[in-house]
Amino acid sequence: MDPLAKLAKDTIENRVLGKPPAPPQVITPEMKERAGVFVSIKKLGELRGCIGTFEPTKANVAEEIISNSIASATRDPRFSPVKKEELMDLSYSVDVLTKAVEVFSKDQLDPKKYGVIVQCGWRRGLLLPDLEGVDTVEEQIEICRRKAGISPVEPVRLFRFEVNRHS
Repeated sequence: MDPLAKLAKDTIENRVLGKPPAPPQVITPEMKERAGVFVSIKKLGELRGCIGTFEPTKANVAEEIISNSIASATRDPRFSPVKKEELMDLSYSVDVLTKAVEVFSKDQLDPKKYGVIVQCGWRRGLLLPDLEGVDTVEEQIEICRRKAGISPVEPVRLFRFEVNRHS
């Protein structure tokens, strides 16, 4: 298993089992960097939790993974907290985000390659790239608007980013 995904797995399992977070067993160069990170949990192939940060909030990627792993397992409002009985059915992925760059045309987006951030004032919605069932830029933008509570008629700024996906 990839070291970043293993850190997410170990963190979630320790949390669910009532143990303190364990430091990474292997520290990769990427873990020492600073970046936004999303941790996704799937149960038998279906989304079970996903929480992340648009930009770095911790000292390094390893700390972002630990924090976002716990949040994905316990605080994703779409799901109840992960239970011990589920652990054997879970898989994990970690997306390390590049810095977001503003784009001025939908033509500069690609749902397979780029994630999208839609912003209107202080409201922002983010969608990771290459998600099953999201095939067009319009779908990406519409999902981001919904997540942020931005109506279809409000003007928005668009940003794109790439991810380094670990699973």
